[in-house]
Amino acid sequence: MTEPLFFDTDCLCAFLWVRNESLLPKLYPERVIIPKPVYRELCRPGIPHLKARVDTLIKQKQVLIQEMDVYSKEYATYYELTEEPKKGQRIIGNGEAAAISLAKQYDGIVASNNLRDIQGYITEFGLRHMTTGDILTDAFQRGFITEDEGNDIWAQMLAKRRKLGAKSFTDYLKLKI
Repeated sequence: MTEPLFFDTDCLCAFLWVRNESLLPKLYPERVIIPKPVYRELCRPGIPHLKARVDTLIKQKQVLIQEMDVYSKEYATYYELTEEPKKGQRIIGNGEAAAISLAKQYDGIVASNNLRDIQGYITEFGLRHMTTGDILTDAFQRGFITEDEGNDIWAQMLAKRRKLGAKSFTDYLKLKI
């Protein structure tokens, strides 16, 4: 798997909040892409420390910020998803829309936990999708973390009000493996 991973805000923040963002470039070197709208969302008041953590990864060339030209195909898709969705589809947030639009344009993978809002677009565009749980499972299977470490990270994420779909990493593994 060499496709770029386009992160939405929630999935990226799950790792930022618990100070485990360095796991992402270890797992996916030169493949972690943060859409510019996601980066802008990190500029909100009350979370400047999260943006600072991303800035460190950028300076270390471990992640890339991806812009969208207003005249590009990906921006047209982004606009549709955030402003004028097709009949029967819902408007979604800027971060999710940017990740989907870029993944569609560049044959990438959407990294998002927000399944309810994005599943219709994932299906419509035939995109691959990963959640925080999938990323931690990958880290476990590749030996980057132990199951106990996964449970600790999971508990910290839950304490930061991340919605992960299971009570523990062990429970998530039972569902996936």
